[in-house]
Amino acid sequence: MSKPNVVTKCLVDADIVAYRAAAGTEGKSPRETEEKVDLLMNYIVGETVVFPTGDNLECYLTGKGNFRYDVAKTAPYKGNRKDVPKPSNLPEARGYLQHEWGAIISEGEEADDLIGIASAKGDPETTVVCTIDKDMMQLPGWNFNFVKNEWTYITPEDGNKFFYTQILTGDSADNIKGIHRVGPVTAGKILDWCTDELDMYNACVDAYAEDIGKDYAPQDMGEFELAKERVLENARLLWLRRYEGELWESPEINSAQG
Repeated sequence: MSKPNVVTKCLVDADIVAYRAAAGTEGKSPRETEEKVDLLMNYIVGETVVFPTGDNLECYLTGKGNFRYDVAKTAPYKGNRKDVPKPSNLPEARGYLQHEWGAIISEGEEADDLIGIASAKGDPETTVVCTIDKDMMQLPGWNFNFVKNEWTYITPEDGNKFFYTQILTGDSADNIKGIHRVGPVTAGKILDWCTDELDMYNACVDAYAEDIGKDYAPQDMGEFELAKERVLENARLLWLRRYEGELWESPEINSAQG
């Protein structure tokens, strides 16, 4: 299994750790939940930094507020989760991660965004993101799936391709709507000809414009303008921040500004 020779920064998706620990100890005592947290965290540490310090191990939990709720127009962001019950010991797991493992709580954004920002500051050759969340596959550098014990190295090109694929497919887990009946295979074909990010963006706009034209006759704006709005919405919902306060802009906007 390919993995880095040395890890200087381990970024842990503590939302996943907390949920798995709480779900795995449902109906049991909070102490057993805390022990499960330690078991997961010690495994992650043993596979990555080995000797954890404040400099090489960072854990992140999602707190209150999320700018994506205001971005989402097509469908409520994570609206499909509101009635899904959470493990009863989840607050204990989160509190334990915060007090015993130094987990940082996000505000106005997700833990994923804080991981994205921290990842962008690190050396991609020695920084690892520890998660089972597929959304993190857009982040260049090392990714460690601590449930499957799988290491993946993501190049900037790989990360961009994954991101634009999600723009086309949407993300059912977060209630982000993509193009009807477009899955990863079809999205791959749509993006297959692209040689850079601008190509991928234009391919997504073309695909959405074609989909809009099938069953909707726009009155106030053309199909391509509507398509650009849908691409922008999905991109801003899916993009993990690389710096504080970042809001995704299209490569054509970035090119014009540059």
